[in-house]
Amino acid sequence: MNFNSTANDVISVSSLNRMVRDLLESGLPPLWIGGEISNLTLAASGHAYFSLKDGGAQIRCVMFRHKLSLLPFRLAEGMQVELKGLVTLYEARGDYQINVDTMRSAGLGRLYEAFEKLKSRLSAEGLFDAARKRPLPAHPAAIGIVTSPAAAALRDVVTTLARRMPDIPVILYPAQVQGESAARQIAAAIEQASARQEVEVLIVCRGGGSIEDLWSFNEEIVARAIAACRIPVVSGVGHETDFTICDFVADRRAPTPTAAAELVSPSQEQLRLQLEQAKRGLERALGRLLVDKSQQLDYLSRRLNHPGEILRRQVQSLQQASVRLRRSLDGVFDRRRFGLQLANSRLQRHQPQLLRQQHQLNQLQGSLQRGMQLLISRRKQMLQQQAATLEAMNPQAVLNRGYAIVQKQDGHAVKSPQELLNRERVLLRLADGVTEALVDHPTGAQPELPF
Repeated sequence: MNFNSTANDVISVSSLNRMVRDLLESGLPPLWIGGEISNLTLAASGHAYFSLKDGGAQIRCVMFRHKLSLLPFRLAEGMQVELKGLVTLYEARGDYQINVDTMRSAGLGRLYEAFEKLKSRLSAEGLFDAARKRPLPAHPAAIGIVTSPAAAALRDVVTTLARRMPDIPVILYPAQVQGESAARQIAAAIEQASARQEVEVLIVCRGGGSIEDLWSFNEEIVARAIAACRIPVVSGVGHETDFTICDFVADRRAPTPTAAAELVSPSQEQLRLQLEQAKRGLERALGRLLVDKSQQLDYLSRRLNHPGEILRRQVQSLQQASVRLRRSLDGVFDRRRFGLQLANSRLQRHQPQLLRQQHQLNQLQGSLQRGMQLLISRRKQMLQQQAATLEAMNPQAVLNRGYAIVQKQDGHAVKSPQELLNRERVLLRLADGVTEALVDHPTGAQPELPF
């Protein structure tokens, strides 16, 4: 960059600040800097603004939200930290500052370094991939908890589960959550839960604390146990700002143990509300269905001649035919009786020919009986034929044999396929009720009903 200038080479303040920023960013690599946090401001945007100072100087710093959210601790005024960032210049105000990339608590550098190294290695192996995360059961039959029996987190989780869904059994897999053997015990408890398959979801939890207190959940043995577990695992370690390796490997991370309990358990109040809403919806649907079907039944009943009425008229017609037949038979009997009386009178007049007349009378009587029997047989046969014809004309009997009456929507009976358009809806009146059908003529046989 050429800084030689003349009196006529005038630059703006913006250009000057931009040149200074370029010099700082190109001349100094990202550095680790130690000091004390002061003038801390956590903006609504999620960014953090503060000064880093020591006994002789201070410098303004900014840590943007996406970087700040990855810190395993919460920033606080007066905290001694070591941060890594790029020295730059905020052009709008000309402020010399550091854009912070990462940060660790002073004196805990080796722990943070180990944390970042293990996190990077496990991430490269794919243990943090979203594709391997398993969904949590909506209604688990049993819930497992890996924590210390004396931990306050256990009481929080059990209280929350009892409030939300008291009927779900809870199984504790005890383990120390702090100390030299804690990581081995936590891993063993997770492996035990996976082997027993007694629960459908597993909570690994403890309350908040310093990075040293939570370090058991940053051990590789715990991460491997969670990754190998055959049960979905929810990590509820520390407070909302505490992050551990356990959080990244687990199927779901909860900000607190209480939140972990809420993640794995359905709310009985919410379920009752959903059930009540479903019940009211079903009642409304059934009410609408009953009203619709009642109106449909009323409509069909007005259009349908009741089979009982048809049978009543046919029975009445049969009775009238029976009366006419009886009257006809009575007339025949009267005429035959009159003829018999006339013949008897003649017989009396021809007494001398009694034997011959008696013989004729016997013949006539036989003929009369045969004639009467033949007439009665014919009349009975005619009556049976009329009854059979009447029964055959009963539309209900026809329908009972599997036939159907085809009607248009207006109730008109269809006698020929030519009366129907293709895709026209018709009513089929069957023995047990009425249904609809769609006419499907062979292609080109009939014009189609317009849609």
